Amino acid sequence: MSGVTGSVPDSMRACVLHQPRDLRLEERAAPRPERGEVVVRVRSVGVCGSDVHYYEHGRIGDFVVRQPLVLGHEASGDIVATGPGVPADRIGERVAIEPGFPCRSCDQCRHGRYNLCPDIAFFGTPPVDGALCDYVRVPADFAHPIPDALSYDAAGLLEPLSVGIWANRKAGTVPGGSVLIAGAGPIGLVTAQIARAMGATEVVVTDIGAERLGVAAELGATGTVLAGAESTGTGFDAFVDCSGAAPAIDAGIRAVRPAGTAVLVGMGADRLTLPLGVLQNREINLTGTFRYANTWPAAIALASSGAIRLDRMVTGHFGLDETESALLAGADPRHIKSVVTLGG
Repeated sequence: MSGVTGSVPDSMRACVLHQPRDLRLEERAAPRPERGEVVVRVRSVGVCGSDVHYYEHGRIGDFVVRQPLVLGHEASGDIVATGPGVPADRIGERVAIEPGFPCRSCDQCRHGRYNLCPDIAFFGTPPVDGALCDYVRVPADFAHPIPDALSYDAAGLLEPLSVGIWANRKAGTVPGGSVLIAGAGPIGLVTAQIARAMGATEVVVTDIGAERLGVAAELGATGTVLAGAESTGTGFDAFVDCSGAAPAIDAGIRAVRPAGTAVLVGMGADRLTLPLGVLQNREINLTGTFRYANTWPAAIALASSGAIRLDRMVTGHFGLDETESALLAGADPRHIKSVVTLGG
């Protein structure tokens, strides 16, 4: 294509899900950049709970794997080719990939809420292929340059970090505030770190696993509570659920002060029984979240500054041919985040 700069091989490896628990390493044609796009050589891909769910069940809600699908959306790498309209000097840049590409023209996009774009194409979400392959093609402005001090692993984990940033923005976290967080998985851990970075002086994390609570304390939580063991206390400015567990959501809402905020991030059952009397009598603001928008600059700055410790969350590295093991590693309660590494 005229205007394309750089070099991409004809073929590449891709880890392809055909149906539940049927994952195959295949050869595919490597992508070529179109106008306004770049091709990124993938270096690191974090494994998300959604990847595991697609692997095990072949669907998440209305998103169903109906044709072979490449999973993975927490990715970083190097730009190796640019399309027309993209400066050639971007070749060689180390980048983190923001994996959701909106239409840019709908009402939600025009108002800056591009995460709510009805036509967004999101990596690893049917029918859009993801990043568990050697090369991907992305809009140039969604390949965010990262400093040399940031590892490829940490750059890939800017995606879950963005979820934590968005959750805290929705929670209205402020300096001197208090936040209760349910769930000490990767999203809960970054949400807690962001809350501290935003100045919250009380950040309490609950979970059913003592091992993960230990990591939460190491990463800055001011308090941890084993779920069901004791009361978390009351009077929190905000509650952020990162578990999706109905009992945790009920208890968390009851712990919020009048006029506080409850934010639902974790994906659990389609229907919940909520303490409506508490919500009404305390005028608690209840909201959900759907991914994030305009978070990458903040995520890069926070991770680069050392305020957020993303590399500490990585508890297993796997090659592309070991992706199935990476997906299954979460069964170990001591495990937090698997990362698939590519490209040497």
